Amino acid sequence: MTQTTTATRAYRAVCFDLDGTLLAMDMEEFLGGYFARLARFMVKHGADPDRLKMALNAGTRSMGQNNGPRTNEQAYWDTFMELIGKDAPEQEQRTKEEWIELFTEFYQTDFDLVGEGVVPDAHMVRAVQTLAQKGYPLLLTTTPLFPLMAVERRLGWAGLDPSLFCRVTNYENSSAAKPSLRYYAENLAAMGLEGADVLMVGNNTVEDLAFCKLGADAFLMTDYLIDPIDLDLSTVKHGSAQEFAAWVDALPACADPVADVATEALDPQVVEATLERCAQMSAEQQQAAQDEAEATKRYYAKVMGQPAE
Repeated sequence: MTQTTTATRAYRAVCFDLDGTLLAMDMEEFLGGYFARLARFMVKHGADPDRLKMALNAGTRSMGQNNGPRTNEQAYWDTFMELIGKDAPEQEQRTKEEWIELFTEFYQTDFDLVGEGVVPDAHMVRAVQTLAQKGYPLLLTTTPLFPLMAVERRLGWAGLDPSLFCRVTNYENSSAAKPSLRYYAENLAAMGLEGADVLMVGNNTVEDLAFCKLGADAFLMTDYLIDPIDLDLSTVKHGSAQEFAAWVDALPACADPVADVATEALDPQVVEATLERCAQMSAEQQQAAQDEAEATKRYYAKVMGQPAE
């Protein structure tokens, strides 16, 4: 769509969204296929379809609305178990452990059918590999509604090895979901970094660019752009997968990569402290962020041959 600017910061880590960014798949399309496959699998194993749908939807909403201190896993199972057994005949009753075993079997078998036909984006695969070769620590900051095993399989659909990422957000290690600032503060706490040290790469102007409120820089992917707020794209670095890969080629090697990124769930008090610290950005930092946005806007105006507003 457009040319891109050079980097304006020395990033110590790069965070990636999954759907519509690394994976050429729309989130709504994926969820539709996921719930359909899961329902068929569970009904085959004796689940009541209506009760299952109600419990699945409520459990998913519970994760989306979670804002700590429970993990999303706890939020999901608390809600799911409360509803799935309600008014169910004795022969349909299962323990939480039995349900987890059944879900695990699904993720190990039928789940991959949801990703049939998905073709990895060669440009994004190259960009990720280039960043890794240049020493940038990589995090997969995808909406954490699934267990780690499911997210890692989806990375496989994108043609990427999960071992490239030092942290993969999932429902076991996360206590909030996008666009909650707690979700992003949690990842900053896992890295031990300030927002200004991080680049966020994603395709959603609300869910992914929310990280910028904590000081992160961003590259907005436009191939599968989701823009419910009609953002002025000239205020943020943006481009197609091919353009992003070229932009990554021009980045220098990471001079100060973060070390020891936490992979598991964090102490809620640590997350709260990180969120509070980020919320207290100084006036100077806010002005710097505004100046950077204005500089980016002027650059795009020049590229497009239009006067900056």
